[in-house]
Amino acid sequence: MAVIGLPDQQWGEVVAAFIRLAPGQAALGPEELRAYCRERLAPYKTPVRWEFVDAFPLTPSGKIQKFKLRESLAGHQPA
Repeated sequence: MAVIGLPDQQWGEVVAAFIRLAPGQAALGPEELRAYCRERLAPYKTPVRWEFVDAFPLTPSGKIQKFKLRESLAGHQPA
């Protein structure tokens, strides 16, 4: 899982989570994920947006390129 901040007019930034499922695992719905996080996290730390990916864009050293994840959502931002 990777977490990034997305611009938000009201709060400045909101949390978005990118999830890569383990092989053979079924995806949970956004409401189930949100409920799980709300039991364990403060409201402002709970992701507002959930995206499932097959693979993360990585640097040569194996770190997740979060700027590429942010760019992938640039065309999909709700108004």
